[in-house]
Amino acid sequence: MSDLFQTLNSIIWSPALIYLCLGAGLFFSVITRFVQVRHFKEMCRLLLSGKSSEQGISSFQALAVSLSGRVGTGNIAGVAAAIGFGGPGAVFWMWVVAFFGAATAYVESTNAQIYKEEEDGIYRGGPAYYIEKAMGQKWYAWLFAFSTILACGALLPVVQSNGIGDSLVNVFGSGGTVSTFIGDVALTKVYAAFFIVVVLGFIIFGGVKRIANFTQVVVPFMALAYIIIACSIIALNLDMLPGIVSLIVSDAFTPMAGVGAAIGWGVKRGVYSNEAGQGTGPHAAAAAEVQHPAQQGLVQAFSVYIDTLFVCSATAFMILITQQYNVIPEGSAAIVQNVALNTEISGPAFTQLAVNSVLPGVGKPFIALALFFFAFTTVLAYFFIADNNISYINRTFKMPVLRLVLKVGIMAAVFYGTIAEPSAAWVLGDIGVGLMAWLNIIGILIIFFMAKPAIKALKDYERQQKEGVEEYTFDPESLGIENADIWKDKK
Repeated sequence: MSDLFQTLNSIIWSPALIYLCLGAGLFFSVITRFVQVRHFKEMCRLLLSGKSSEQGISSFQALAVSLSGRVGTGNIAGVAAAIGFGGPGAVFWMWVVAFFGAATAYVESTNAQIYKEEEDGIYRGGPAYYIEKAMGQKWYAWLFAFSTILACGALLPVVQSNGIGDSLVNVFGSGGTVSTFIGDVALTKVYAAFFIVVVLGFIIFGGVKRIANFTQVVVPFMALAYIIIACSIIALNLDMLPGIVSLIVSDAFTPMAGVGAAIGWGVKRGVYSNEAGQGTGPHAAAAAEVQHPAQQGLVQAFSVYIDTLFVCSATAFMILITQQYNVIPEGSAAIVQNVALNTEISGPAFTQLAVNSVLPGVGKPFIALALFFFAFTTVLAYFFIADNNISYINRTFKMPVLRLVLKVGIMAAVFYGTIAEPSAAWVLGDIGVGLMAWLNIIGILIIFFMAKPAIKALKDYERQQKEGVEEYTFDPESLGIENADIWKDKK
C-alpha cells in the first residue's frame, strides 16, 4: 500500500504540475498587470473593512478562515522538509510560487465570490460552483467536489495532526510504545490523538460561524507570537542575515541538491503552504460579505503573502541562521550535516532545534504549542471546505448521511495522522494537494479563456476606484457575466 501511494504521488507531482503552478501564476500576474503589486495598499485597507451579515462572514473572518487553512504544518515542518530535501535554494522557489501565486489566488477567490450561492441562510461557494456556472461542465464540477471531500476529509488532515504528534514526541519523548495496526507507536502520540479528536469533535458540530469565531482569535494571535519569536532570533543574528539571503538566492540557481530537487521541493511545499491555485482558499472567500467580488479576491491574494513571505520566510531564516538542519536529497547521501543524521526531515524537528538553540528549554515546547494551534485550525478549515462541497452535491442529491460520514472520517484521519510516521503522512497530504491543484488550475484557466469573470470584475472595481465612489456595486449583467445570481438579485 505504501508503494502504491508513493507511485501515485510521483505521478501527480510530476514536473508537469510544477510547471503548471508556476506557469499559471505567471500568466495571471501578467494578465492582471501584477495585481498583487499594484493593489497592495488596497489589500491592507480591505483587511479591516467590511462587516459580517446573517448570510456571510466579514472579510477579516474570511481571511482568518483561509489563513487557518494556509498557516499550518506546512509553515513549520514543510519549510524544514523543503530545506532538508531541496537545500536552501528551495526557499527561493517557495518565494517565487508565492509571489506569482498571489495573482492565482486573486482569480480563484474572485470567481468564488461572483458565483457563490446562499443556502440555509449562509453563503457557500468554491471551485465546484464556479466550474459549473462559468465553465458549464457539471461533471467536472462533481469531480472536483468529490476530490476535495476526499482530500480535505481524509488526506490533508493526516499531515496536520502528524505534525502535532511528532512535535510532542520531540518535547516529551515517546513515553513508551504500544503495538497498533501500523506497528509500534509512541504513547505520547496516542494520548495526543485522543485529545485532538475529542476537541475536534466538539468544534465541528458548532457550524461555520463557530469556526470563524475560533480562528479569527487564535490564528492571528499565534501567528504574531511565532513571528515575534522568529524576528527576535533573526535580530540577535542580524549580521548573518545578508549571508543567509545570499545563500538562498545562489543555491536556487546552482543548487547543492540539484535543480530538480530545489525547484520541485520549493514549489511543492510552497503550494502546500500557501494553497494558491489548490482551490481551498475560494471556499472561505465565497463565504464573505463584501460590496464587490474583487475586494475578497484582493484580500485572499494578501493572505498568500502573509503565509509564505512572512511565516515561511521566518521559519527558513531561523533554521538557516542557527544552522540546525541537514541537506539530504532523496536517495542520496548527506550533502550538509549540522545535526544528527537520524533527525526527521519531514517533521518539525529542524524548526524546534532552531528555536531551542537560542531559547534552551523553551524552543521545543513553544513550537509544539504553535504547531498545535496552526495545525488544528487548518483541520477545521479542511472540514469547512469539505462540508461546502457536500452542500454542492446535496443540491442535486439529498444525502444527509454524507455530513456524518465526513465528521467521522476527518476524526479518524486525524487520529491516524497523529500516530503515523511523518513520511507516510506527507505522501497522503501531497496526493491531496496535487489532485486538487490539477483540477482547479485547469478549471480557472479554461474559465478565463471562456468568460474572464475575474478580470472583468477587476477592471470594474478599478473603474469605481478612479471615480471615487463611497460604496462599491457590482452588476454582472452589464459586464457580460452570466449565472452570478446572488449579485444579480442584490442589484
